[in-house]
Amino acid sequence: MHSAKASTGTRYPPPYTRSVLARLHLVRHGEVDNPRGIVYSDLPGFPLSPLGRTQAAAAAHHLAGSGASLLVTSPLDRARETAGYIGKRLGLDPVSDPGLTEWGLSLRWSGVPWVSLDDRFPGEVEAYAAHPGDMPFSPESLDALTARMKEVVDALGGAHPGAVAILVSHQDPVHALRLTLRGEGFDDFHDDKPRHAAVIALEPRGSSWVETGNWAPPGGAAFPPPVDHDEDD
Repeated sequence: MHSAKASTGTRYPPPYTRSVLARLHLVRHGEVDNPRGIVYSDLPGFPLSPLGRTQAAAAAHHLAGSGASLLVTSPLDRARETAGYIGKRLGLDPVSDPGLTEWGLSLRWSGVPWVSLDDRFPGEVEAYAAHPGDMPFSPESLDALTARMKEVVDALGGAHPGAVAILVSHQDPVHALRLTLRGEGFDDFHDDKPRHAAVIALEPRGSSWVETGNWAPPGGAAFPPPVDHDEDD
């Protein structure tokens, strides 16, 4: 695990002996320039849109008083660009960590317009909507995604106990980690997902975490579009 630029961020008063962060801010990247609605996954050439840059700047403004001393980002362009706005505002150097990258499921659908997924991969969007935790066709399970995201959080806590950290990632990875830290399962995985440049604040309470804030700037069209996850049985 790489370390981020040191700063005089907020910490629990010493001595703080638990190997855990004092507070965690999970940030989804801003809106991407994607007029064709492509599943961009880890493809190059998908920077933030003008609105996405405005959203990233707004997230940076929202986090200005967070006291964060750690800023870690997915290595993908849209997340790194978002983290750049935050780092500039907070005086932090973003550190890339592959543990925060996009869900491996997107690699299977990479480069395909969202509206064409049903034709190219029959039944897979329906499975994603109905039972995202059980998709044998996905290159990465939801449990594996959550495990690697949580490894980043645990490593930061071990190296910087009592610090405040900002993690910039993607919609499904952020949401999966959020639910896991709150001690919840994935039955309602598609409910209340983070919007573009949303900032979700969590603090440790005993063996789990409590969500203490959920902020998002004004947004444009949702992408990927919300899925219908109602089941007949």
